[in-house]
Amino acid sequence: MVVIENGAIVTEFSGHDPSTTNNRMEMTAAIRGLEKTQPSDVVEVNSDSQYVINTMTKGWKRKANQDLWAELDRLVDARQVTWKWVKAHVGDELNEKADKLANDAAHEVVVNGVSNGSLEESEQLRLTHISPTGEALMVDVGEKAETERVAVARGTVVMRPETLRLIRDNALEKGDVLSTARLAGIMAAKKTDQLIPLCHQIPLNQVTVDFDTSVDDRIEIEASAKTTYKTGVEMEALTAVSIAALTIYDMAKAIDRGMRIEAVRMVRKSGGKSGDWEFD
Repeated sequence: MVVIENGAIVTEFSGHDPSTTNNRMEMTAAIRGLEKTQPSDVVEVNSDSQYVINTMTKGWKRKANQDLWAELDRLVDARQVTWKWVKAHVGDELNEKADKLANDAAHEVVVNGVSNGSLEESEQLRLTHISPTGEALMVDVGEKAETERVAVARGTVVMRPETLRLIRDNALEKGDVLSTARLAGIMAAKKTDQLIPLCHQIPLNQVTVDFDTSVDDRIEIEASAKTTYKTGVEMEALTAVSIAALTIYDMAKAIDRGMRIEAVRMVRKSGGKSGDWEFD
């Protein structure tokens, strides 16, 4: 029974193997969970199994299950893994989810005799901003560690070449387009929690907005946001790009209403439990 929390996505999967022992199932759960992460990821493993946690952290002797210990060591060596023991049935959110998965899987076996011995038979993805009953909710980040987090987003405003020439020459009636768009993007990033309903109010260390006008029919926008906090700044970076792009449109629409805002996307992030990510 495994619950993996990675940013805004939670992966849950469970399984049943009547021919194995409880210790082997606990080890297999840790192995399957780590297999869902990437090499070099920063991972925290939470388990109510003292057997697994104390063997990995306190050097308990490995008298059995050598095949699984070898596989676990291989996965751990390629990642930055910390281990945390949680007491069962005392309200720990992820532990309670895993316990429910276990009970549901056991019920399925008893009622329907369904089991293929795999820990992946009921895998599903669930958004953390949606409750089990389908209601919108704000994620509780109170227990998360404060780490340095950086997010970088990009977007493009496509326009006629003559429009870009006027922007480059600072010749539009409304004034300096790029300076205005830069300030608008920075200001918007600082107010992201007021624009996106379930975003947290984040203390931003820095927001930057830069423009590339080297191609004759477009302006490429790149925004970065940085914080030292409990949750990431992806939305702040995306908001900065989006509002900078809208400001460019507003400043130049009098001469080019056919401008297009395209390809607003995240390109990379770092920090937090899920570690580094970069768009392929």
